[in-house]
Amino acid sequence: MPRSIADQTVEELGGRGSVLVRQRRDHMQLDRMLHELVAATGADQEEVLQRIDRLVFSHAFAEETVLWPVIRRVLPDGDTLTRQVEEEHQEVNELVSALERDGLDHPERPARLARLVEVLREDVRDEEDVLLPRLQERLDPGELRALGRRWAVVARLSPTRPHPTVSRRPPGNALSALPLSLIDRTRDAVDAGVRRVPDRFVPAGRAVSTGLAAVAGVVERVPLARRGDGPPTSR
Repeated sequence: MPRSIADQTVEELGGRGSVLVRQRRDHMQLDRMLHELVAATGADQEEVLQRIDRLVFSHAFAEETVLWPVIRRVLPDGDTLTRQVEEEHQEVNELVSALERDGLDHPERPARLARLVEVLREDVRDEEDVLLPRLQERLDPGELRALGRRWAVVARLSPTRPHPTVSRRPPGNALSALPLSLIDRTRDAVDAGVRRVPDRFVPAGRAVSTGLAAVAGVVERVPLARRGDGPPTSR
């Protein structure tokens, strides 16, 4: 049984630029934010959830676009392994979409938040204990660092919000990444601005964000954005 990447040194994982080190760093940041989320309430909880979203969705999109295709290529059971994690990613997309849609007062919010925390922690364990150690067995340190550079570039250009109708696999996710990232990051800037402007400007800012969300919904449903799943994990 391969060793979990959680139990290895940076050098064992291929050096600071290795994709394994980059993945673990994000996972550690996520763990800290999940503890914050569990302890927070009300508007503070929503702020933590938004920070989690910005980390999780760009991280997962880069995994699905860069890492999982490599695992499917180099491991005989790579399709089965990545399918399980893709299903976890899909559930995260659906849970966060429901939390955003239904607001702070929805009676199912506590259960959805609890399940979100559970799934995210399961996802980290599946990746650190199974997928990434198996990938480590097949790639040398130089290859892990090269893959890490690709993953980091894609993560910086990936969407930052849930898109549950987009394929979890290429070509759909790769083709939809740029337009959805532009929309999401513009919404992030608009929403951050809304929190700082006088109250009289808040409705206009929220209308812009809502309009951008509608545009993202159109992009999500373009047939090309849904290609690649087989059987589909997206809905």
